[in-house]
Amino acid sequence: RDIVIEGAFELPQLARLPIEDQVFIAAFVKSHGSIKEMESVFGVSYPTIKARLNRISAALEFVETDPAPAHSEVLDRLAKGEIDAEQAIKELEGKS
Repeated sequence: RDIVIEGAFELPQLARLPIEDQVFIAAFVKSHGSIKEMESVFGVSYPTIKARLNRISAALEFVETDPAPAHSEVLDRLAKGEIDAEQAIKELEGKS
């Protein structure tokens, strides 16, 4: 029996890269970011590794790494009087 899922789905950024770049990024992570190790794995020079990293980096959008505060954190700040109720509501709704 086949299962079909239909809809408009957006792939994560890394999955949208060409397979060669995905392999390169996986090797970079596996080598803990060591360009010297990458030179050895791919048999190319430091400038070649850096140029490829720069090209891949330019193709990726910046990902926000500062998540919204936890609800408990907002409520704690409200209880301490650090923020007022209006600000707490905005933050809890993600509109800070």
